Amino acid sequence: MKKAVKNKEDTMQRMVSSVGELIAEQGFANVGVNALARKAKVDKVLIYRYFDGLEGLYAAYANSIDFWPSVEEILGEEDDVQELMSQPFDKVLRTVLERFANAVRSRPLTIEIMAWEMVERNALTIALEQVREQMGLDLAAHMQKLDLPSADWPTITNTFIFAINYLAIRSRKIERFTGIEINSEQAWTRMFDSMEFLINGTGNSKS
Repeated sequence: MKKAVKNKEDTMQRMVSSVGELIAEQGFANVGVNALARKAKVDKVLIYRYFDGLEGLYAAYANSIDFWPSVEEILGEEDDVQELMSQPFDKVLRTVLERFANAVRSRPLTIEIMAWEMVERNALTIALEQVREQMGLDLAAHMQKLDLPSADWPTITNTFIFAINYLAIRSRKIERFTGIEINSEQAWTRMFDSMEFLINGTGNSKS
């Protein structure tokens, strides 16, 4: 029985991994039932049996660590979270933004998917969007526990995240954006320094 369960788990993991592999190798237009079954070397009926169809398989891929960083990857484990949250607000937000950027930039396939989302919306992009949205809400819930300065910090933070995502996407095809070498670690450090400067400049009075 245990062997059968493990075989099923291994097969499901292979099918989930095949989504990302197929996108990387052949592009988004080729991610279908038949192609995924061939890639995972399984009968396509297993896609329906194990995942209730393509949408379920897409959702499983979206929830895998390969696609989107988790809150734990950004904030750390429980003890790390407590230590981080004990720091001044500007340091906390700078750390969160820097870790988020590093996590996204370490996932070239995720960046390709984000670029693709700009021109097409389908079951796969919707599944990925839902996971990303939930992660954002979970992260925001942690940030709300801080003693926040008086400002619209959800919108301010989102603006920084928009910039990070956009520059990560642009870095696929170009080296410079308004004179900044966006593939340079030094340039990203400058951007994080500037974000911290702007966070401090927003004002430190409490709401």
